[in-house]
Amino acid sequence: MPKDRKIIPTILSAAIFIIMEVAALNMLANNNAIQRLWFAQAAHRFMAKAWGASEEIKYYFSLKKQNEMLAAENFFLNEKLRFYSERLTEKAQSSLQLPESGNEGGFEYQNASIVKISNNKQHNYIIIDKGSEDGITTRSGILTSQGVVGIIDAVSKHYSYALSFRNADVSISARLGQEGAVGPLIWDGHSTNGAILKEIPLQYKFQPGDTVWTSGYSSIFPPDIPLGVTGDSRIVNGATNEIKVTLFQDFTALRFVTVVNNRNLEDIEELEAHE
Repeated sequence: MPKDRKIIPTILSAAIFIIMEVAALNMLANNNAIQRLWFAQAAHRFMAKAWGASEEIKYYFSLKKQNEMLAAENFFLNEKLRFYSERLTEKAQSSLQLPESGNEGGFEYQNASIVKISNNKQHNYIIIDKGSEDGITTRSGILTSQGVVGIIDAVSKHYSYALSFRNADVSISARLGQEGAVGPLIWDGHSTNGAILKEIPLQYKFQPGDTVWTSGYSSIFPPDIPLGVTGDSRIVNGATNEIKVTLFQDFTALRFVTVVNNRNLEDIEELEAHE
């Protein structure tokens, strides 16, 4: 009996040990599965972030090409619009037997990109990526579909320097409405999209919100480019109105522009010099 008493506790101890070992192995196996799941989830998150980052990088570097394609397409569409507008004007003149305008078809256009721009001074400027080898000359205009941007002042082989419209030394000839009075339009000197239309005779009536256009009297810009809308006004010296204008063009978001060159500019300036 003493021997039996010793064996039974030993067997119980062995059984408990085996049960505990099996439980431990089971727990370890389960823990490994959980760890594998955690590692798999972490790996998937990392791969997703890495893929997303790579796609963002690809998208970022493709933006320049996409923007250039959009600018080229916009330039092409504007050229077609000008072409059909000129053809319609010529047809209307022919049917009315009016003399052909000296500026009809007298302008050449080409697209360009801005490489540097100043917006926080009184004498702001613009540098574009086209120069004399691209046919750019001084006194060419710069514009977009939103209005006038500047005037070319100096040219190198591959770049051109322009005075921004937001420059205290620049004014352009503008018309109040399609058939209204003409006066100089200048930057107001402080706001990003403000201008002043000056020297408008009092007898010409207008309403706030009327559109201001290029007049066509300038040898630099063609007529009928929309520039902005009228706002408040004040009488100067009891004889003329000064009218505030909100420009369409956003000078803080400029990238692609169109350069316009008047093929008849030399002839016009020669006549003006004789006068």
